[in-house]
Parts: sequence; C-alpha cells; structure tokens
Amino acid sequence: KSGTSLRKLLPLVKQLRGRTQIPIILMAYYNSVHAFGIERFCHEAVAVGVDGLIVPDMPPDEAGPFRSPAAQAGLQLIFLLAPTSTPERRTFVARQSQGFVYYVSLTGITGSKIKDMGDVARNVERIRKVTKTPVAVGFGVASPEDAERVAAVADGVIVGSAIVKQIAVHQQDSDMVGQVASFVKSLKSSMVAD
Repeated sequence: KSGTSLRKLLPLVKQLRGRTQIPIILMAYYNSVHAFGIERFCHEAVAVGVDGLIVPDMPPDEAGPFRSPAAQAGLQLIFLLAPTSTPERRTFVARQSQGFVYYVSLTGITGSKIKDMGDVARNVERIRKVTKTPVAVGFGVASPEDAERVAAVADGVIVGSAIVKQIAVHQQDSDMVGQVASFVKSLKSSMVAD
C-alpha cells in the first residue's frame, strides 16, 4: 500500500549493515523475488549485507531455481517447518535449511498464541535429532513472557506480528521508534539468562 518493494528495501539494508554486524534475514514471497530476477536478487541482496532469505511460499522441494544462485552469492536459504510435519518431512526440511530452521510453533495465523509449550519443546527436540542447524521458533510470541518460554527450548525466537502491532499502536506517536525499541528490548531482556 505504501509502495514498499525489494528494490526499495535493499538500500535500507545497506544503510543498516553499515551500523551493525547482526545477521540480516529477509522474508519475501516467491513472486517478488521472481519478478526481481532470482540470480540478480541473490547477488544484490548479499552485496548490501543480507545474510539469509526466507521464502515462506517456497518449500525446499521447489527451491531448485534458488539453490545455485543463492550458493554462488553466499545467501543462506532458510525453510519453515510446521508442527504437522511427518518425521520424514521434518528430517528433509531440517537438513535443507541453512543458518537456522524456522519452526512454526502452531497451526493457524500469525498473531495467534502458543497454547502448548510442551509440544513446542518436543518438536524442537525432534528437529535437533536430525540436524545440527540451530532451531528458531516463530508464531505465537507476543510478549516478553512468551519470548522467555520459547528461548528456554529453542536456539532463537522470532517475533513478527507483535512488533507490527506495536508500530500500529504507536504510529501517531512522535517517539514511535523509541516505543517499538523499548518493546523489543523487553523481549530481548526476558531471554537473557541471569
């Protein structure tokens, strides 16, 4: 709606990369990358400082066109793994994912709440048995308490919708960035061991 595109996003990543060495992962749908040009996108993304790419509508079985350009550019492909995955599928996806495995903690839509942390912990453990790649858990993390619970069982915690909601809530505030940063800091501090 505001005209955001991958072409407009890459210069922002370049500015950010000049200020931090924290890994930067982009999430984009396949059609956006395809329209940009897969090979061109992979090379330009890495040139500005992108480390990894999540294409949520591209399972590893369909990632053939991405594999060679991503590998040549040095871009890691990160795949999603669902709680409904069979053991065979879990093994396949976990072994294909680079950087980390994105474990979707629940079935449903983004912004839902995690109901059973025991189930999340069991599935993360199952994933760890088939790969050495770190496991990051996303979906259902809306508060510092949620982040703390997920961090206790996973290698990484992914927060999306809760941050977007904070932006919406503080959209008209003169200190929106400060408000959102404060929320992110509260998430981060809840995950740090005493």
